[in-house]
Amino acid sequence: MEKVRAHVIVEGRVQGVFFRAYTQDQAGPKKITGWVMNRHDGCVEAVFEGEKAAVKTLIEWCRTGPPHALVKNIEIRWEEYKGEFSSFSITY
Repeated sequence: MEKVRAHVIVEGRVQGVFFRAYTQDQAGPKKITGWVMNRHDGCVEAVFEGEKAAVKTLIEWCRTGPPHALVKNIEIRWEEYKGEFSSFSITY
Protein backbone atom coordinates (compact mmCIF):
# COMPACT_ATOMS: atom_id res chain seq x y z
CA MET A 1 0.00 0.00 0.00
CA GLU A 2 1.13 3.51 -0.78
CA LYS A 3 2.20 5.69 2.16
CA VAL A 4 1.45 9.40 2.06
CA ARG A 5 1.85 12.58 4.08
CA ALA A 6 -0.76 15.33 4.36
CA HIS A 7 -0.35 18.73 6.00
CA VAL A 8 -3.80 19.91 7.04
CA ILE A 9 -5.18 23.21 8.37
CA VAL A 10 -8.75 23.20 9.67
CA GLU A 11 -10.61 26.51 10.04
CA GLY A 12 -13.78 27.30 11.96
CA ARG A 13 -14.86 26.68 15.54
CA VAL A 14 -12.24 24.00 16.10
CA GLN A 15 -10.58 25.05 19.35
CA GLY A 16 -12.15 24.40 22.74
CA VAL A 17 -14.16 21.46 21.33
CA PHE A 18 -11.54 18.71 21.90
CA PHE A 19 -10.63 18.64 18.20
CA ARG A 20 -7.03 17.63 18.95
CA ALA A 21 -7.99 14.82 21.34
CA TYR A 22 -10.60 13.41 18.95
CA THR A 23 -8.11 13.61 16.07
CA GLN A 24 -5.58 11.62 18.11
CA ASP A 25 -8.29 9.06 18.95
CA GLN A 26 -9.16 8.75 15.23
CA ALA A 27 -5.51 8.42 14.15
CA GLY A 28 -4.55 5.56 16.49
CA PRO A 29 -6.71 2.74 15.09
CA LYS A 30 -5.84 3.83 11.55
CA LYS A 31 -2.11 3.55 12.33
CA ILE A 32 -1.57 7.16 11.30
CA THR A 33 1.43 8.95 12.75
CA GLY A 34 2.14 12.68 13.01
CA TRP A 35 0.84 15.50 15.15
CA VAL A 36 -1.98 17.97 15.73
CA MET A 37 -1.90 21.41 17.38
CA ASN A 38 -3.88 24.57 17.98
CA ARG A 39 -2.64 27.63 16.14
CA HIS A 40 -2.71 31.17 17.48
CA ASP A 41 -5.12 32.20 14.70
CA GLY A 42 -7.83 29.82 15.97
CA CYS A 43 -7.20 27.07 13.42
CA VAL A 44 -6.04 23.51 14.05
CA GLU A 45 -2.99 22.29 12.12
CA ALA A 46 -1.93 18.67 11.65
CA VAL A 47 0.44 16.41 9.79
CA PHE A 48 -0.76 12.89 8.99
CA GLU A 49 1.46 10.06 7.71
CA GLY A 50 0.29 6.56 6.88
CA GLU A 51 -1.46 4.40 4.33
CA LYS A 52 -3.16 6.55 1.70
CA ALA A 53 -6.68 5.22 2.34
CA ALA A 54 -6.35 5.74 6.11
CA VAL A 55 -5.04 9.29 5.72
CA LYS A 56 -7.88 10.14 3.33
CA THR A 57 -10.39 8.74 5.84
CA LEU A 58 -8.94 10.90 8.62
CA ILE A 59 -9.04 13.98 6.39
CA GLU A 60 -12.70 13.29 5.63
CA TRP A 61 -13.38 13.03 9.37
CA CYS A 62 -11.68 16.43 9.83
CA ARG A 63 -14.24 18.00 7.48
CA THR A 64 -16.82 17.54 10.27
CA GLY A 65 -14.70 16.99 13.37
CA PRO A 66 -16.00 16.17 16.83
CA PRO A 67 -19.36 17.18 18.30
CA HIS A 68 -19.61 20.96 18.82
CA ALA A 69 -17.00 21.71 16.13
CA LEU A 70 -18.04 23.84 13.17
CA VAL A 71 -15.56 23.33 10.34
CA LYS A 72 -15.69 26.14 7.78
CA ASN A 73 -12.73 25.20 5.60
CA ILE A 74 -9.99 22.62 5.34
CA GLU A 75 -6.72 23.15 3.50
CA ILE A 76 -4.76 20.06 2.46
CA ARG A 77 -1.23 20.04 1.17
CA TRP A 78 0.09 16.67 0.03
CA GLU A 79 3.79 16.24 0.74
CA GLU A 80 6.40 13.56 0.26
CA TYR A 81 6.12 10.75 2.83
CA LYS A 82 9.03 10.97 5.29
CA GLY A 83 8.28 8.30 7.88
CA GLU A 84 9.66 10.55 10.60
CA PHE A 85 7.06 9.82 13.31
CA SER A 86 6.67 6.77 15.54
CA SER A 87 3.28 7.80 16.94
CA PHE A 88 0.57 10.43 16.75
CA SER A 89 0.81 13.22 19.29
CA ILE A 90 -0.83 16.44 20.40
CA THR A 91 1.67 19.29 20.13
CA TYR A 92 1.43 22.32 22.39
